[in-house]
Amino acid sequence: MTTRQSIDNFINRCESVILLAEEQYEEGSRQEHYHDVDYSEAMMDLETMLQQLHKMNESANAQQRDQLHRVRLKIQQLQNKMILLNHDRPLYSTWH
Repeated sequence: MTTRQSIDNFINRCESVILLAEEQYEEGSRQEHYHDVDYSEAMMDLETMLQQLHKMNESANAQQRDQLHRVRLKIQQLQNKMILLNHDRPLYSTWH
């Protein structure tokens, strides 16, 4: 059984990774992805947290699984946004 404190610590780490990834997403959408390495690392960090989340879920109780499920949805939604962001050209084209 996973302790409450370990779940809380894990969720806090997930929230930190989510915040950093959101910053990379915002920066990437404004700067045409000049920082592709940072963007890719943020995506990898999200995937790592998702894998760890699955492991924690195995030993969690029902309430903890519900908490982890909500965090998983946040991570997956952000991953989808980051994947769908166009890396080849800016969002606001100067071509008319």
